[in-house]
Amino acid sequence: MDYLQILLMRHGESVGNALGQMEGGQSTPLSGLGRWQAACLGRRLATMAPPSQIYCSPLQRAVDTLAHMVAGLGHGMTVEAQPPVPVQLTPDLQEFDNGIFSGLTWAEACRRYPDLCDRMMTSLDWIPIPQAESLAAGRARSRRFWQHVLTHHGNGERLWVISHHWLLEHLIAEILGCDRTWQIPMANTALFEFWCDRSRWHNTDTNRLNSILWQIRHFNDSQHLRQQ
Repeated sequence: MDYLQILLMRHGESVGNALGQMEGGQSTPLSGLGRWQAACLGRRLATMAPPSQIYCSPLQRAVDTLAHMVAGLGHGMTVEAQPPVPVQLTPDLQEFDNGIFSGLTWAEACRRYPDLCDRMMTSLDWIPIPQAESLAAGRARSRRFWQHVLTHHGNGERLWVISHHWLLEHLIAEILGCDRTWQIPMANTALFEFWCDRSRWHNTDTNRLNSILWQIRHFNDSQHLRQQ
């Protein structure tokens, strides 16, 4: 049976990650470690079936990850293969826009905005950050992207999706049909792979409970970083 196959990937470590910065919507490059991680992921993907379409966040750390993944593929698939693999930079896949915290470390944020940070540290409730994106807006972006996938792709296609930690948590919740977004500790270049029967996706019969049609093949998988 052919499935619609979706591989979600977090970008490699960025310079901001290495410095402990809350990057949010900032467009920052990969660190040296991040470039290595992306190449390791590319070598891993070279052992798997190639994609028919690639979706990527337009932020530099995601675009850099794609470039170094392709380099890691070696003599396997490349985006310049014949026929070429379409690559679409997709703003809905960008990271959480964290407003006034953008580019700061937590220590820097505490010095600049002590009252706000104190409220955030003493409450489990979501505390809005000035000029930042809302939780609902982030979930709406993930829902919009998933609906795009369902509208434009079908069984027999294989998609690569390169995005960011916070957005991937929302996107995974959308794919799984969860009305809550679950926190997932996620290594840089972690891989999630879902297979689904697109032709039955909107059906309401018993097959919604048939796990043959809805498969999680990899979840938070970063073994490519341990095998080098």
